Amino acid sequence: MPAELPGVAISGSTRLFVVLGDPVTQVQSPGLLNPLFARLGLDAVLVPVHARPEQLERIVRGLQCIANLDGIFITVPHKVAVCRFADRCSPMVDVTGSANVLRREEDGTWYAENFDGSGFVVGLVDAGHDPAGRNVSLVGAGGAGSAIAAALIAAGAERLTVCDLDSGKLDGLRARLEERWPGRTAVSTEPDLAEAHIVVNATPLGLRADDPLPFPPERLREECVVADIIMKPRETRLLREAAALGHPVHHGIHMLDGQIGAYREFLRLG
Repeated sequence: MPAELPGVAISGSTRLFVVLGDPVTQVQSPGLLNPLFARLGLDAVLVPVHARPEQLERIVRGLQCIANLDGIFITVPHKVAVCRFADRCSPMVDVTGSANVLRREEDGTWYAENFDGSGFVVGLVDAGHDPAGRNVSLVGAGGAGSAIAAALIAAGAERLTVCDLDSGKLDGLRARLEERWPGRTAVSTEPDLAEAHIVVNATPLGLRADDPLPFPPERLREECVVADIIMKPRETRLLREAAALGHPVHHGIHMLDGQIGAYREFLRLG
């Protein structure tokens, strides 16, 4: 008899998916994808795996040896580092330098893709915050931030400013974006807030209750939309303070909601 988990039946024929992160307690993908597997009648399960950076290569290489493991989802802080474990990368991964999912191909090789950016934009548009023709300030040029930057430009953002304290990350991202979309991106080590219609926190700041704010919301223009990609807690300190000042806020879970359809197609879930 298969073992019973909430909403999931595990058997010897169950296909496996994992999500890697450090930390991993905040991940929301199991709560969204396991019900999807059940609705589709798939014998599959997604589980979180806490992978510390110094163990990432051993963990990923070990997982790739598991014959019934079909996909690896990636969250903070591994989205850049994981690219080197893929045999092939999508054009979006090449542009952003980061991946958030690896798929096992029929020949046993691994293909990397990144849906963070497209999922974020879908979530924004669905919530009534279309970035087309708008000035957008993005804080954080890491794995998720790089993907979001590319997707915002592709979606028609009028002007994108990316901020990060790591000048190496900024220079690398700007070079990749300039190659495909010349003249559309500015970078800085300080957030450009005064003229932004939408400001996005794509840093991990907010995962912990004692984290500092990624930027001061009191410096924002009136009616500026404040978006956070952090999913847990849902109401980060940034979003609470921005809402208290009267700004429309956009929660992190929308980015994952916007990716579900893409994941279904990419992983050939039927």
